[in-house]
Amino acid sequence: MSSLTVLFGVAGLLALAAAIVPKLVADRPFSVPLVMLVAGIVLGLLPLPAPYGNGWSDPAAHLHGVESFAQLGILVALAGAGLSVDRPFGLRRWGSTWRLLALTMPLSILAIAVLGYWWLALAPGVALLLAAALAPTDPVLAGDIGVPHPDVEPELARDNEIRFTLTTEAGLNDGLTMPFVLLGLALVGHEPRLDVSWVLVELLLPLVVGVVAGLVTGRVLGWAIFRTPSDRLRLAEYADGLVLLALAFVPYALAEAGHGNGFVAVFVAAVSVRTQEREHDYHGVLHAFGHQLERLFVPLALLGLGLALGDGLLRGLRPLEVVLAVVAVLVVRPVAGWLSLLGAPSPGRPATAAIAFFGVRGIGTLFYLAYALDRAPVPQQDVLWRVGALAIAVSVIVHGVLAEPAIQRIERTGGHLPADV
Repeated sequence: MSSLTVLFGVAGLLALAAAIVPKLVADRPFSVPLVMLVAGIVLGLLPLPAPYGNGWSDPAAHLHGVESFAQLGILVALAGAGLSVDRPFGLRRWGSTWRLLALTMPLSILAIAVLGYWWLALAPGVALLLAAALAPTDPVLAGDIGVPHPDVEPELARDNEIRFTLTTEAGLNDGLTMPFVLLGLALVGHEPRLDVSWVLVELLLPLVVGVVAGLVTGRVLGWAIFRTPSDRLRLAEYADGLVLLALAFVPYALAEAGHGNGFVAVFVAAVSVRTQEREHDYHGVLHAFGHQLERLFVPLALLGLGLALGDGLLRGLRPLEVVLAVVAVLVVRPVAGWLSLLGAPSPGRPATAAIAFFGVRGIGTLFYLAYALDRAPVPQQDVLWRVGALAIAVSVIVHGVLAEPAIQRIERTGGHLPADV
């Protein structure tokens, strides 16, 4: 039996699992990502025949593949997350989101970089790379606690402070992480250029270009979807979810071609499309198609991570690496989030605690680790993979068990409603 035949069989089983597992875990205290992660670990521990086993699933040996797969998953998730945002844009209306992006993320990166330098003896640039890779919350794995299908309880897209904030934070910080990664790569280099012009052109300008590209593309696609005069060309007249891929790929390509931040462009474009037409049923079609794609990405990504964990990725693991992974997810993020939200209009202490605590780590971490390590000879790469993989596993386990029950409990008490929107 050829390797390609085995891969086809595994792909078919994954598609079947993506359809069945959500039904099996519904209303139970664990999630689909958790089930697939555990399944992957079990498979990785089995004595698989050649060419499998003996570290074949090590992500360090497949950097380009890991980067491309994670990138594709993020783009689809960002488009879906942006389309689900139904609250009007504004500094005050999005206040919790801005606080998490402007305060929580930099504070978390600083704290994890210091701990990596202090506990693991990482070089400053390497410690910053690790911290930056752990910074983005995940729009794919956070889907279960984010804004739901627009046809189901649409008020949750607008009036649920917890779900709205977690969704918009995840939608934007995947792109906002890139400047920190690039800064880490520059510090890893022998002669880093850290002058003002480099910071402006390489770190900040791409964010501006990404926003502009997203706004322009979003306006054009929104017009094509909802406002084209011809019924034959108006995309919203057809129940075709493939338009989501255009919304994921076109803004990204336009931004990257102009030296911009593609992840930011995709989310901004999707929010722009939703802003032009909030109530159309076509949003439900796009959301359903995107959700199906995510249900394929999540099992494959988590199964692959579990395989790597069970097949030797943690070989050489040190106790302090475990401590750092746990602290990054369960201490640094909640504390930084809580501090960032102090003094902000909020629906109450339980909602604030939920927003601070449920920063799910996942595919964004895999992408940025592969992205960085594929572009520079970074020392101690095995440490970065071990800590990054453990952080994702801790997040999937803890958040997968606690997130949905905790948020639903807060919602039943009315504690999810924003103080002033």
